Amino acid sequence: MSNYDSLLECNGFEWDNNNADKIWRKHQVSPSECEQVYFNLPLVVTDDVKHSQKENRYYALGHTDTGRLLFIVFTIRRKKIRVISARNMSRKEREVYHSHEKENT
Repeated sequence: MSNYDSLLECNGFEWDNNNADKIWRKHQVSPSECEQVYFNLPLVVTDDVKHSQKENRYYALGHTDTGRLLFIVFTIRRKKIRVISARNMSRKEREVYHSHEKENT
């Protein structure tokens, strides 16, 4: 099953309050901003092989409704997207993301 197929089977989000608070304190990214990324195109998703020992983890590059570019680490549990970490994209991540934008135009 592809990354996108796994996402299409999801029916919502699951948040750990401590994790959401940590993401806000460290990077000023709100849960609603993270959720917006999954509904805006392009959405670039890849496996996080290095950190997938106990469960499959993924990276996502995407943008919020206001155009903020975010890098998100997440997993899928019981058909829910569970965000582990979120921050602004690095310069290199922005380059990768913008290359996908050009493919979709």
